[in-house]
Amino acid sequence: MLILTRKSGEGIRIGDDIRVVVLDVKGNQVRIGIEASASMPVHRDEVYEKIKSENIKASTATGENLHRLFKLWTEKK
Repeated sequence: MLILTRKSGEGIRIGDDIRVVVLDVKGNQVRIGIEASASMPVHRDEVYEKIKSENIKASTATGENLHRLFKLWTEKK
């Protein structure tokens, strides 16, 4: 992990496309701004972990789900 010290208004660059700027520091909270292209997803850790968990659940095929899918598919024919 790289640890940097920045003051309010100062920033860092990640590659050519991402800029992180410290906007404000109050007590134990830091407000940051992130500049990135719209195609680059940016999430808080807890949101990212929830998305990852839901994607894993959605990709797990159970026998019951496959049976339902097969039944729906054969009914459409």
